[in-house]
Amino acid sequence: MANTSISKLIGKGYNKFWHTKKFYKVVKGSRGSKKSVTTQLEMIYKMMKNPWMNVLRMRRYGNTLRDSVYVGLKSAANRLGVSHLWKFTVSPMERTYLPTGQKILFRGFDDALKLTSIQLEKGHITHLWLEEAYELESKDKLDTVVEGMRGELDDPNAYRQVILTFNPWSENHWLKSEFFDNYDEDVFALTTTYKVNEFLDKQTIKRYEKLYKTNPRRARIVCDGEWGVAEGLVYENVEFRPLDKDELAKQGYTLLVGLDFGFTHDPTALVVSWLDIENETLYIIDEHYQTGMHTKEIAQMIRKKGYSKSTIIADSAEKRLISELRTEHGLRNIKESVKGKDSVNQGIDKLQSLRIVCDTSLVNTKEEFYSYAYKFDKVIGKFTNVPEDKNNHIMDALRYSLQCVSKKGMRVLKPKGGE
Repeated sequence: MANTSISKLIGKGYNKFWHTKKFYKVVKGSRGSKKSVTTQLEMIYKMMKNPWMNVLRMRRYGNTLRDSVYVGLKSAANRLGVSHLWKFTVSPMERTYLPTGQKILFRGFDDALKLTSIQLEKGHITHLWLEEAYELESKDKLDTVVEGMRGELDDPNAYRQVILTFNPWSENHWLKSEFFDNYDEDVFALTTTYKVNEFLDKQTIKRYEKLYKTNPRRARIVCDGEWGVAEGLVYENVEFRPLDKDELAKQGYTLLVGLDFGFTHDPTALVVSWLDIENETLYIIDEHYQTGMHTKEIAQMIRKKGYSKSTIIADSAEKRLISELRTEHGLRNIKESVKGKDSVNQGIDKLQSLRIVCDTSLVNTKEEFYSYAYKFDKVIGKFTNVPEDKNNHIMDALRYSLQCVSKKGMRVLKPKGGE
């Protein structure tokens, strides 16, 4: 690490973030804004500089820690050239700095017992880092853990800090009112964007910049790191949490697959869910979201995901693509969606009548749920009951997928169209 330039690894935009010692360090940011990567590097670097520092690394759900958090910190150690000085264990999930015995512990807020029984052989927890803080429902849950960060710190240079990083999905979230609306001398609040990330490739930057023209509302969140507008959203009946896909597959639920076609400007969007008819609950488990896909590539994607034999309801505006997928690529169960007068609102009504649970890993589905909104009538100053034709590629595919289910009694119907 002696030969590693931290400033070159981190790049621009995070100098104040790195050096602040305020108790709360809160960072909301767009995609690609380096907030997680920078914090990973900070934790490894500062622990090796400060023998009094121990970290509690958290997410709302414990079963999301390994892939998103544990692996990220391991990558940070590799980038700093110090991985040989760290011990990685999975059970329990923790990282140990071998020269001193300092720890990074990994916990989820869904395991209250582990939160109240944290013990360290050396020192105390000084830093808590909660990634995807938006998933946490209330400040009270955070306070419960923060209150457990106690014990006298012997080193006069030691300090405690709570770090929160997240994407700003809705302006109604408690994080906004708590940390961004009013000045607090104990809070360092920062908004970052992809524009401070000099390590992004040109293709990614081009994709972000195109959003300003094609989808300004979504660009507000994805590109500018600003709060998503909650008012006027089409779906307010959605919750996000990790789903056990294998367990859902055993329950005898109805598998629903919807497909919306796109190419140059719009993506081809696939969405997959399980419908629990008895409890009127829809579990969204998979997605695909990509521009520039040819028919062969769509077929390969569907086959690779394991849905080639499933009933797929696809956008009927592209009958040629549906025919090619069926006859040339063997997707015999692909069917045309049914469109007609008021079909969009009918599909929306059906989805609004359900409890919708979406897996937290489905980033594009989440973004559309938080940006798909009704049109606003500026003359009367109210939202209409007509949705905007934006932020709706997965939303449309989701509507198509439910066309084989009757709203009345939630009965499974024989899909129309196709063979």
